Amino acid sequence: ITVLLTGAVYMMMASSVQPPNKGVPTAQASVRMLDNGYQVVTITEMNTQVETFKCKFQLVPPVDSNETAISGYASDSDVYGVSGQNISFQDRDAGFTVNTGDYFVIDASTVGSDAGDWTFRMLFEGSGGRSNGEIFAVTLPA
Repeated sequence: ITVLLTGAVYMMMASSVQPPNKGVPTAQASVRMLDNGYQVVTITEMNTQVETFKCKFQLVPPVDSNETAISGYASDSDVYGVSGQNISFQDRDAGFTVNTGDYFVIDASTVGSDAGDWTFRMLFEGSGGRSNGEIFAVTLPA
């Protein structure tokens, strides 16, 4: 009987205890156009570190454009720490996290974002009681 009661109490407690929703991380970013045709999106302030595999980026063209959006994760092998790609993520502390000071480099002349009005978004894909949502969005300059 004791085992049965203990099991029942455990089942009641396990279903009622939920992890707290920690919310979506927030950040601010700056963007600049370089003379060589690249755009750099730098995270200037972020309230918490986030694992690279939970950070999705989107490069969204203007609504009236025929271009298609580009998306991926900061942890993708063709994005993380590489050079010469259309979009790359540079992790300054090499901690496999997205944090203040890290930056994305966009080959604007190849992608077409050098025409202006493109939007760069970073999204959080949460787990373990965290919500999904936008971390930041910036409009890319011409």
